[in-house]
Amino acid sequence: MGIEWGRIIELWPEIQTAFFQTLTMIGISLGVALIVGLPLGILLFITDRGLFLENQPVNAVVGFIVNIVRSIPFIILLVALIPLTKFITGTTIGPIAASVSLSVAAIPFFARIVENSLREIDKGVIEAAIAVGATPWMIIKDVLLPEAKASIIQGVTLTIISLVAYSAMAGVVGGGGIGDLAIRFGYYRYDNTIMVVTVVILIVLVQLIQQAGDYTAKAIDKR
Repeated sequence: MGIEWGRIIELWPEIQTAFFQTLTMIGISLGVALIVGLPLGILLFITDRGLFLENQPVNAVVGFIVNIVRSIPFIILLVALIPLTKFITGTTIGPIAASVSLSVAAIPFFARIVENSLREIDKGVIEAAIAVGATPWMIIKDVLLPEAKASIIQGVTLTIISLVAYSAMAGVVGGGGIGDLAIRFGYYRYDNTIMVVTVVILIVLVQLIQQAGDYTAKAIDKR
């Protein structure tokens, strides 16, 4: 099973296009996950029992919805969200369309990571902030997020890596990207060269993301 370099050169434009489609899917879904998942994770934490904005009904409902979405395998979620994808983007194929399902999957995933990161904070720090009269917003902005930022950065890294894997699956339903290239050429046409190339690209991408995430988390961790 040798690598045919001529084949790689021949398909290099498609490989480049697929790579940037993957980055597009990851970028859009990560942005949505940060915008929606971060406050959702904070909400799950601060409304839990014993916290300064305890609200068990809200916590239970939000937690239930998050768990429902997380329990659905991504490939099933892709198919189930086709009508929503069509409504939002006007199409069901391509990286923009695939970003809808990726975003829906990433939001609860990142929300739970944020919640777990906040649970690592020493409760004494929160109690001290309450004792000096800090408002809930001040506690979130000046205590929770600064204390948990290194852990949250690690969570962002984990989310991106998960999105790389999910984006590869999006190729099954015509989402484009590296996964689509691997399926169309590597699987359907038994092109081992393209299969190897796509696997190597994904491995290198994940390694770079992990190293960048580890470096950033260590750089901002003052503990």
